[in-house]
Amino acid sequence: MADDYKKWSELPYAGEQKPPHNPEEPYAGSWPDYYLRNKPAGRFTSLSGRPIRLDIDHPSTIDWKQELKKVKHTQKHLTPKQATLAEYWGTGVASKQWTPIIDKLIDTYGVTAPRAARILAAVSAGMNDAFTTAWYLKYRWNVARPNQLDHEFESLLCTPRHPTYPSGHATIAGATSEILSYFFPAEQRRLRELAQECADSRLYAGVHFPVDNEQGLRLGKQIGSIVAAELEKEENSREQSIDTPYEESQHAKLAPPPYKQVIDYNFKAGCDSATENPFTKYDTKQPKPKLFF
Repeated sequence: MADDYKKWSELPYAGEQKPPHNPEEPYAGSWPDYYLRNKPAGRFTSLSGRPIRLDIDHPSTIDWKQELKKVKHTQKHLTPKQATLAEYWGTGVASKQWTPIIDKLIDTYGVTAPRAARILAAVSAGMNDAFTTAWYLKYRWNVARPNQLDHEFESLLCTPRHPTYPSGHATIAGATSEILSYFFPAEQRRLRELAQECADSRLYAGVHFPVDNEQGLRLGKQIGSIVAAELEKEENSREQSIDTPYEESQHAKLAPPPYKQVIDYNFKAGCDSATENPFTKYDTKQPKPKLFF
């Protein structure tokens, strides 16, 4: 298969003269996993050693020119609602908005303290595995960002300093929604809606191609399912299954909406890429949102 797509490490961002020189965590793909194994690098297996074929398309099979057209069209016709989604999910790290969702589920379903700790541990470990897998693929495939392919392109949010494919936000969203759906199957539909919204928000932000989000979400769901399968096998000292999923819906009110940061923080505003102007691509009478990395 020919690697005929543009390389992230070889092209400058819009408004810059040199290729990226400050990559974000380039070795995170080699960090330890909890529910997957990636040793030797690129040979993914389950904890029992069963080979795993990652559910994601190779970037050489993707029409990146067409993907860029979709990104530019989206930014040109961006709506206030889409801008709000982009800012909400794009504020802080990719795991940030899922923390209050987990807490709300634990509170709503009256989860006991030991089980709450187990849920938090499982979701956090699954997030780790989703991140390490996504980062391994990002730097292995080294696919360029939208604003590297077109230096006239202006995104809503600042473009992160790591390769584009797959989307980390989408991968985390897919994994987290699947793991939480294992514990709270009654909330599965809503959790998957939130995961889709998170993934779509990266297109609205102008920092990812649609396929980054589609494939990242698919990969994340696979990782989440692997985690859930391992959890389901675990037993207590009486050889009983540890988990009793919450089948009866308590109709948890999972944010968003409202699209207000539950854990607020004054993140640094402004982009490294000089030509990025987040306010030129949509028209709204609402106050302009603060922009965060």
